[in-house]
Amino acid sequence: MEFTAIDYSIFALLLVLSSAIGLFYALSGDRQRTVQEFLLANRDMGCLPVALSLLASFQSAVAILGVPAEIFRFGTEYWFLGCSYFLGLLIPAHIFIPVFYRLRITSTYEYLELRFNKTVRVLGTVTFIFQMVSGAGGAGGAESGGWARLSTALPSPQVIYMGVVLYAPALALNAVTGFDLWSAVLTMGLVCTLYTTLGGLKAVIWTDVFQTLVMLAGQVAVIVVGAWRVGGMARVWRVAEQEGKIAGIE
Repeated sequence: MEFTAIDYSIFALLLVLSSAIGLFYALSGDRQRTVQEFLLANRDMGCLPVALSLLASFQSAVAILGVPAEIFRFGTEYWFLGCSYFLGLLIPAHIFIPVFYRLRITSTYEYLELRFNKTVRVLGTVTFIFQMVSGAGGAGGAESGGWARLSTALPSPQVIYMGVVLYAPALALNAVTGFDLWSAVLTMGLVCTLYTTLGGLKAVIWTDVFQTLVMLAGQVAVIVVGAWRVGGMARVWRVAEQEGKIAGIE
């Protein structure tokens, strides 16, 4: 399968609109004049756009491309991962976030300074930066031997994940368009950097809203058209059961 002229037009339009949102907030009356406007969107964003922006953060290329392949290969056990979100999301939302919101701070490191002192804040910041750019190994001491030395030389999981998030959609583009792989990575990285730098968090949120709606529309279209082509959802479910792909929700 390869892109047609219509596909190329839609893809170009998505990139242009994403960049245009950043330019709009950089040049319009809502342009980011202060640190609070740039980092916190002036604290005046509504619940719905923020929720859709958070949804876009979870719906990375890794999820959109990887999860269907995971379920197709191994079955629906993957859905149990969603159970962890009840604790992983509800506890921070009801315990940590309200504290940060009342204090009107922009990062957890500001809280460290308020709770302790500036030295603790700087140490926390430096530790996080070190964790992001290097491996997490070395904790095992001398008995860890070569493994400890190897793990400290490797990049951290966060750095690897961020690379995969850019690489995965570039790989998909390369497969259907013939674009040079690294040119696609560079293009997407530059577009994201452009609208983020120019428009701040407000541009990021509204771009995420736009992209979330596009992704949801695409996913619904794939489900509807795919089910229709094979004879309906009932047949999809029946074939999945016959192949042993349904697990944990019988």
